[in-house]
Amino acid sequence: MKIYLRALILTMIATAAWLSAGSDAYAQNSVTPEHRAARRLITKDGLYKQISYLCDPLCCGRGAGEKGGGIAGLWLKREFERIGLMKMGDSYALPVDLGNGRFGRNIAGMLPGSADIAKDRYVVIGAHYDHIGTLDGRLYPGADANASGTAALLSIAEMLSACRNLGISHGSNVIFVAFDAKEHSMAGSKALWEMIRNGTLKDPVSGKAITKGKISMMVNIDQIGCTSSPLKSGRSDYIIMLGNESLKPSQRGMLNACNKTFAIDMEYDYTYYGSKNFTQMFYRLSDQRVFIDNGIPSVLFTSGITMNTNKTYDTPETIDLEILRKRIFLIYHWVYKML
Repeated sequence: MKIYLRALILTMIATAAWLSAGSDAYAQNSVTPEHRAARRLITKDGLYKQISYLCDPLCCGRGAGEKGGGIAGLWLKREFERIGLMKMGDSYALPVDLGNGRFGRNIAGMLPGSADIAKDRYVVIGAHYDHIGTLDGRLYPGADANASGTAALLSIAEMLSACRNLGISHGSNVIFVAFDAKEHSMAGSKALWEMIRNGTLKDPVSGKAITKGKISMMVNIDQIGCTSSPLKSGRSDYIIMLGNESLKPSQRGMLNACNKTFAIDMEYDYTYYGSKNFTQMFYRLSDQRVFIDNGIPSVLFTSGITMNTNKTYDTPETIDLEILRKRIFLIYHWVYKML
């Protein structure tokens, strides 16, 4: 309880300070030594290497249930282990039934929260790592869709794990999931929800089932690396967050607060390019959908559909690594405040 109250008080102080001062100096000073150390772990070179691996011909476009998807999944398991996430049972890999005797695998791991207040509180953070594979001999690398989101997922896990190692406890347990089979009618996220529904997704610390009532929020990251579909101003440094209205009223201003408090200064929108119909449609087009349908507050972070989406030229070279890094930092600070 003391940790929760301390976090709440710090958030209120930070928000009040940027409202009254609004200075760049204050914003830079708000990045504590722990946050600064965590942010230093995320480099443009590191992001490029992660995205390039997932887009390499070795992964064959990461088709669900295919050899290339399996290679990508094995690499993600090693990354989860390196970061220090706990296995969800005997393995990081959770099966996804694709039908006709074919299986994919979600890669899932947990970062425990505070032992005092996080026993029955969970936040799920996800990004799908599969893509459409190799068709008619043509490789679809899927750099933006969604190697970018997968790299962001790993980065946020790494930063939160680093903070935990520096002694900062979180108010929720965090389950990180690299979803398979999004391109197969979101079979991966549906398979995870089925585990939650039937009580087979277990907390690796307590051994207890992680039930619907214990999940406070789902965060999904899908296509976060490009700058070719800007918002109204035309700036390249922008981000779209859908689902803000699903959060508690007291939480709905947190993205704006983090954007200013931590000197990210990124243009953002809570709609899909100002269209109510497209906002409603895109809010349900990715792996957050099953959580929305089951009443879990859910948000999607994206930089939008582009002319490269699902094309053979969606390559690592099209990713703006500096903007991707800024987006990751904003999502990280927002998640940190929401835990």
